[in-house]
Amino acid sequence: METVRHELAFLTDLLKGIAAQFGDSCEVVLHDLTRSYDSTIIAIENGHITGRKVGDPGTNLGLELLRGNQVNGNKFNYVTQTKDGRILRSTSIYMKNDEGKIIGSLCINFDITSLMMAEKMLHSMTMTNLQPDVKESFVTNVGDLLEALIQEAQDHVGKPVALMTKEDKVKMISLLDRKGAFLIKKGGEKVCGYLNISKYTLYSYMEEGKNADEPPEEA
Repeated sequence: METVRHELAFLTDLLKGIAAQFGDSCEVVLHDLTRSYDSTIIAIENGHITGRKVGDPGTNLGLELLRGNQVNGNKFNYVTQTKDGRILRSTSIYMKNDEGKIIGSLCINFDITSLMMAEKMLHSMTMTNLQPDVKESFVTNVGDLLEALIQEAQDHVGKPVALMTKEDKVKMISLLDRKGAFLIKKGGEKVCGYLNISKYTLYSYMEEGKNADEPPEEA
């Protein structure tokens, strides 16, 4: 294969076949990596999963591969997250021409957000009276520690960010506050980005959480 467009008819049918097989929770994307990187997508099925369309750019993974930072860019069955917090199980396969140059990629992104919620519900129904584990994070930098605290707080809330209500976010921020997450440099900035909220909203939710934790005054 010299270019992706030489096999475009077959590859387009392949995209449609994969999407039809796995349903509308499965996004399938074809990138032409010989084009300018700001418009590599030449075919896409179920683009609502990531909000992308034909003419949109590739991701950081393809960019790293083209830059030469990755020897073999193929990645199978990895987990990533969209900007709005949906959890995806993904596979990226890269195509080369006869000279071994990367010319394109086929990427599958399956939205497992709802499946994870169902799994958690089933797990809660089958649990017995087990003592909770004590979680201690052994890290080499505070950035990793902050990420561990955020993940622990999200696990406690029990929802991916995309499905969180305001009350869920207040609960998560309150827990992070009690764990000391905002004592870490740029902790607030990291949490704002993760929850897709402003600093003003963060402080408002933090105050709301503190008020909810305070016992009512006696009459």
